[in-house]
Amino acid sequence: MKRVQRMIQQPSISGEGRGIRECATLVAAYLAEAGVESPTLVETDGNPVVYGELDAGAKHTLIVYMMYDTQPFAGETWSQPPLDAALVPFDPFPQVVMGRGAINTKGPMVAFFNALMAAKELGEPLPVNLKLVCEGEEELGSPHLPQFFKENLSRLRGAEAVLYPGASQDRNGRVKIWGGNKGIVYLELVSSGDRWGRGPLAHDIHSSHKAWIDSPVWRMINALSTMVSEDGNTVAIRGFYDDVRGPTPEEHEIVRELARTFDPDVIRMQNKVERFIDDLEGVDLLEKFLYSSTLNIDGVWGGHTGPGTKTVLPHEVRVRVDIRLVPDQVPDKVLAAVRNHLDRYGFPDIEIQVHDKYDWSQTPLDAPIVRAVRSAYGRMGHPPEVWPRAGGSLPMYLFTKDPLKLPALSGGLGHGAGAHAPDEYMVIEGTDKVAGLIEQELSYLTILEAYAEIAR
Repeated sequence: MKRVQRMIQQPSISGEGRGIRECATLVAAYLAEAGVESPTLVETDGNPVVYGELDAGAKHTLIVYMMYDTQPFAGETWSQPPLDAALVPFDPFPQVVMGRGAINTKGPMVAFFNALMAAKELGEPLPVNLKLVCEGEEELGSPHLPQFFKENLSRLRGAEAVLYPGASQDRNGRVKIWGGNKGIVYLELVSSGDRWGRGPLAHDIHSSHKAWIDSPVWRMINALSTMVSEDGNTVAIRGFYDDVRGPTPEEHEIVRELARTFDPDVIRMQNKVERFIDDLEGVDLLEKFLYSSTLNIDGVWGGHTGPGTKTVLPHEVRVRVDIRLVPDQVPDKVLAAVRNHLDRYGFPDIEIQVHDKYDWSQTPLDAPIVRAVRSAYGRMGHPPEVWPRAGGSLPMYLFTKDPLKLPALSGGLGHGAGAHAPDEYMVIEGTDKVAGLIEQELSYLTILEAYAEIAR
C-alpha cells in the first residue's frame, strides 16, 4: 500500500513536464526490487521509457506494457489533495487510495510490481519470462513510443503476447475483458484575426469594436457547427464514416450476450449522468458505444476567461478536439477529411495542429492471452463479461500490428474510477464483490500461471 502511495505522491504530469524523470527513476527502482535485471531508462526524443527483463527460465515470454505519466489536475476540485494519496473510505468501499494516477494507471502498475516482489520473497520462480515496457508519454498520445520500438525491436522479439495490468471490475464487482481499443486523433483548431485577415490582427481589443470589426470566435463557432449534426452526435464531415466497419455476426452475438449482464446504471452513477444519446438501451446502446467513431470538443477558449469582467473582442480562439477511431479507420485519412471539410466550407484559414494520433487495436477473442485471463478470473470466482473493445485509446497497435503482430490484453481484478477527473481512486480494501489490493495482486500472478498452462 505504501508503495502505491509513494508512486502517486511522485508527480509525473507529462503535459506539464513535471516530475517525469524522477518518476521514471522510481519505476526503475521498483522493478529492480521486484527482481528485474538492470532496468534501464531508455532515452527517446521525449520522455524516457523504462525497460527491463525478468528471465524466469520459463518456456514462454510476455511483454508487460505500463505507463507512469498522468494527466494534469490544475483547475479541478478534489475532496483530498491529488498528490497526497490519501487513504479514505469511499462508499461502498471501506478504503480507497485517492490521487492523480490512482487508477490511471499508477495503482495497477505498482500492484503488479508488488505481485512480482511477493513471488520473489517466496522464492517462487515466475511461470513466464517478462519484458517490461513502461512509457511516460501515454497521456500525450505516445508520440515517441514508435521511436522506442524502432530502436529496440530486437529486445521485444521472442515475446508471444502483451499484458497490460489493470483493474477491470466495475463498482458492482463485474469484471470485464476488452478485446481491443479505439484509436485517436487529437487536434487543436485555431482561428485568429491575423490568419483570417479580418478581426483583430495582433491582440484582443475593446468589445465595442464588434460593431464594425469581425470576430474570429464567431467564425470558429460557425465552422464547428458545420462539422456535426444539430445535436452534435453525428459527424457531418464527408468521408468520415467511409471506413467504419460495424460488428461482424460473431461480434453481434457477443454484444447480445453482453447485454444480458450489462448494467447501464453503473455508467450513469459513475459518470453522474442521467440519460444516454437518443435514450438508447441494451444492444443498441452497447453497439453505439463500441462501434461508433466520435468527434468530441474537449475545450474551447479565447479572450477573457479569468475572474471578473473584461469586455474584449478576442484576437484568437482555440478548440481542442478528440476523434475516436474504430476499425478500419485510418488516422491520416480522417485528418485529411477534417482539413478538406474546413476548406470546402470556406474556412481555409483555420489552422489544424495535431497533438497526437494513433491507430485502433484488436485482439482475437480466442487468443491464448485472452483465454488465460478468462481462466484466471474464473478460478478466482469472477466470470467475466467479454467486450469486443474498450471505448478509450491506448497505443496497443504498436504491439498488435506490424512488425510484432502480438495479441494484447488488459487484465487484473480490482476497481477504480475517476480517471482524468477529480477524486480519482483505486480500491485498497474491497468488498465481498470487489477485489482489494491483495486480491488484485494475486490476480496478476494467476493470469501469468494460467497463460503458462494454456500456451503449452
